[in-house]
Amino acid sequence: MRNLTLLCVGLLASSELFADTPRQQLDPLVVTSTREATPLSNLASNTGIVSEEEIEFIRPDHISELIDRIPGVYVHRNNGQENLVSIRSPILTGAGAAGSFLFMEDGVPLRAAGFSNINGLSEANAEQAGRVEVIRGPGSAFYGSNAMFGLVNVLSRAPSDELERTIDFSVGPHDLAGFKTTFSDSSENQGYRLNFNAHHDGGYRDDSGYDQQKLTLRHDYRFSNTEVKTVLSAFNLNQETAGFIQSRTDDEAYKDSSLAKTNPNPEAYRDWKSFRLSSSWATKLSNGNQLTITPYLRDNEMRFLRHFVPEQSIEENSHSSIGAQTAYAMDLDGGHKLVAGADVEFTRGSLEDTQMLPDINKFGKYRPQGKHYDYEVDAYTIAPYLHSEWLLTERTRLIAGLRFEHTQYEYDNKMVDGNSKEDGTPCPVPSGCLYLRPSDRTDTFNNLSPKLGIVQKLNDSNSLYANLSQGFRAPQTSELYQLQNKQVEGDIDSEQLDSVEIGAKGYLSGIQYDIALYHMKRKNVFFRDGRGLNVTDGKTKHDGIEIGLGASLIQNVDLGISYSYARHKYDFDRPANGIQKGNDVDTAPRHQSNVRLGWDYLPNSRAELEWIYISQYYTDSSNRHSYDGHDLFNLRIEQTVNRQLNLYGRITNLTDTAYAERADFAFGSHRFFPGEPRSLHVGASYSF
Repeated sequence: MRNLTLLCVGLLASSELFADTPRQQLDPLVVTSTREATPLSNLASNTGIVSEEEIEFIRPDHISELIDRIPGVYVHRNNGQENLVSIRSPILTGAGAAGSFLFMEDGVPLRAAGFSNINGLSEANAEQAGRVEVIRGPGSAFYGSNAMFGLVNVLSRAPSDELERTIDFSVGPHDLAGFKTTFSDSSENQGYRLNFNAHHDGGYRDDSGYDQQKLTLRHDYRFSNTEVKTVLSAFNLNQETAGFIQSRTDDEAYKDSSLAKTNPNPEAYRDWKSFRLSSSWATKLSNGNQLTITPYLRDNEMRFLRHFVPEQSIEENSHSSIGAQTAYAMDLDGGHKLVAGADVEFTRGSLEDTQMLPDINKFGKYRPQGKHYDYEVDAYTIAPYLHSEWLLTERTRLIAGLRFEHTQYEYDNKMVDGNSKEDGTPCPVPSGCLYLRPSDRTDTFNNLSPKLGIVQKLNDSNSLYANLSQGFRAPQTSELYQLQNKQVEGDIDSEQLDSVEIGAKGYLSGIQYDIALYHMKRKNVFFRDGRGLNVTDGKTKHDGIEIGLGASLIQNVDLGISYSYARHKYDFDRPANGIQKGNDVDTAPRHQSNVRLGWDYLPNSRAELEWIYISQYYTDSSNRHSYDGHDLFNLRIEQTVNRQLNLYGRITNLTDTAYAERADFAFGSHRFFPGEPRSLHVGASYSF
């Protein structure tokens, strides 16, 4: 990493090497932080962007290929479409992980706050998006529960100004085949876009293929002083799932090519479908203010085998929501601005968990055959907020916000209360069955989230900023109602994260830069420890620096660098699990980077070499076991044949490195999701 650091310093010190204009837009408009188009330089926070142009060039099979280019962001792919997200955080797992990030499509959360899933980004049609925006750290007052470590907003592609019709075919290793199509057009006051894509993957590992389909239909309509944007999204996934490969003695088992292709859980699967409909109505009022109302619906169903736990139970969960986001924006005299609004939502969800295997008494925990949980939850959320911007001087802007969020869960247990078997008989061990079912109850959580920031523009191209913010998440319903026999009902509080960040961004001597330093403290942490037990009172600290650089080197050659250094540490002691205050949180590499060298060798034709670096990290909370990290290189090329035909290809893992997408140590074993060897993908798109 010393070489990468020297390269970054060299870029800043040697501006005479660069052309005048970088490939990136100098001060792009972003929408996620304030829910309306705002120059990036006006924000007292960070926003990472993957543009439509980049998405078209990358042609991703998975969203990780897009957002891994943003500093401080890394997505560990497990198998198929499954993944674990890291945004200013270690890799988090379990129910606590699912609620630590807010995943959205056009500003509307993909899932209800109390019913999150760590794989939730798979639902978004990032493959055909117009842009992806990522905020690292807590969000603004516009966002509440789950907007803690970061937000990912996948923005649908706008309708084209003229008729657009494109089909796209691609093929790759292990019977990988993809199809995409888009149809779009506009008239004087309205436009539409239909995007559809389907993927089949036979799977690199045994019994690990998937079939996936995504549909996005967008309609824009303008009349009088009102703009309406309606988006319908649908998603379906049928996946065969591969579990960890494991070894009790070999901490490099992922390098065994024959072992890497095996699947110890050939019976595992995940079936998942979702539907969303939203319609944003933005009206410019006669007094110059703007009222925006966005009602929405969502429905989500999932059934999967929990292959990662000893009982390998089958979980079936679903939830349906109706909600609305509202905002009333006022431009005040003197360049000030005030936005007041409220978000409301009602969700009805259910979950069943059933063990088909005979009774298991393992690791000191008794798991009985039959149903473990069967419940329904009605969830209500009401969240008023206030966002304000005050122009103190021509170049100084103060931003303050406050959000209050009320969350209420009404839980209905459909089984026998307590930790007995399904039929009410006790388990034949003193501690009883592992699974504890609370009696019917109502739980309420009230959270207040303040935000304060300042932006100092140095000139038209450069600015400094600082912010203090607090993120939170109300407990997930699975945390509250899928208890274990050593837990106490109602003994879980909202998780809270306090953050301070300073940064600089802009364009200097031919270099576009974005630099941020942060310190965060998290309390009331819920996670599952290395023994499979739930922890509800953890604390962690997070410190880091993130650097994003972009520049044009010589004519038609550009360089992009994303780098982060971070320390994620436990801030409490738990000797029974080997946790000591000051230990690194497991699966938290200190260094990670993404470097891209691009060459526009012909008009509308491009080649790019990408280097991904992940440093060594500990794989257990006691910091006794570790993974060495890896370097990966990918090569992409796109050739425009004519106005209608484009050919493209990529070689992933160019040096054929043996590596692990994810590594950990649990239950006495080294466990890995092995990475794929060198692979060739090719495709063609045709417009007509």
